[in-house]
Amino acid sequence: MIFDIILEEEDDGTYSVHCPALKGCHSQGTTRDDAITNIREAIELYIEVTHEKAIHIERDQSRCSVVEIVV
Repeated sequence: MIFDIILEEEDDGTYSVHCPALKGCHSQGTTRDDAITNIREAIELYIEVTHEKAIHIERDQSRCSVVEIVV
């Protein structure tokens, strides 16, 4: 998958970064590369946790289904 990220240099020279497509998915780093590495890990974790929650909901609600699609 491909996600756009917003990378901003802070006043102290560090970087904050977020992924607008994933509400609440933010990170930071001391350098651009650190920030990008950290947001990549945050996105992967966000997707993993969201998938696990969806499976849990499916098990709890018999009328719900998790369906995988390729985007």
